[in-house]
Amino acid sequence: MPYLRTTRNNTDIIHPPGFYIIGFQTLPLISVYFIFLAFVYAITVVFNCLVIYVIIFNNALHSPKFLAVVNLAVIDLILNSSIIPSMIKIFLTTDNFIPFNLCLVQMHAYYTMASLESYALAILAYDRLVAICFPMRHNSLNTLKGMACIVAVTWSVTLGIISFSTGIMTWLSFCKSVRVFSYFCDYTPTYRLSCNDYSIHFYTASTMAIFLLVVPFLFILGTYFSIIITVFSMKSVDKRIKALTTCVEHVLLVAIFYIPLLVIYTLGLFFGGIDPDHRVLGLSMASCIPPCLNPIIYTLKTKEIRERLVAFVRKWKIGTAGI
Repeated sequence: MPYLRTTRNNTDIIHPPGFYIIGFQTLPLISVYFIFLAFVYAITVVFNCLVIYVIIFNNALHSPKFLAVVNLAVIDLILNSSIIPSMIKIFLTTDNFIPFNLCLVQMHAYYTMASLESYALAILAYDRLVAICFPMRHNSLNTLKGMACIVAVTWSVTLGIISFSTGIMTWLSFCKSVRVFSYFCDYTPTYRLSCNDYSIHFYTASTMAIFLLVVPFLFILGTYFSIIITVFSMKSVDKRIKALTTCVEHVLLVAIFYIPLLVIYTLGLFFGGIDPDHRVLGLSMASCIPPCLNPIIYTLKTKEIRERLVAFVRKWKIGTAGI
């Protein structure tokens, strides 16, 4: 394999033409899993596009809450698009080579969207916090312009952090193995293949995990702690139930996104002997399933979206019947 040489700080940097993704080596009938992922991707695209369409083209849904929902739907759509088609191509067609530059692009796209997913859930938690804990000031604290600024800031900060972390991958020399054991061009398995010092990459990955996953999760826990205190201070049982009901869909989204990750990393921490292929399988499911389920949960649990989606489907049926 011919290697590409560049120079940085008077030091030769060796970049391979690409990498080979080699996960799922010992799992039987793994092709069935990738056929399932193709179905998951189709559901992801259809339902997220429907949610985006319904909210954008209905003025009644132009509110801070539904701007946050559209933000989540866009992230889900890009997140699964960045990995599922590539996984199907790599593992179903056994064409597991990915060019070096395309590897960095996929790495950047995946980690940007996964981080934004975490912040999108935190933004939705903020919306519920203001609605329940500060109902009299809801319209002043949570405006459409304010929500747009929050979304824009999370995108800008996340893109900056991930761009830096991906950019420093070009500082590494890959003069040994080019076999990445994962389900995509993963950050940590890739930098560990280098033959020079990658300590800055280790600290960058650790900082990313804290700042882009742990911090939003702790914020979500804090918001629900405040919400529970507020709810149980209400005198009316009906008001308590109504307030908690508005949080159901968000709690489901948080559970679907965070619980699989917490379980996998906890098992890896306390039971270090977890099979690498099973770990990769679990992480791939934790990445691919939430973007598929999120729009379905919001469609089924949110009355406004459900009503407008039904109206859209009826209008579409009438239009096709007249052809």
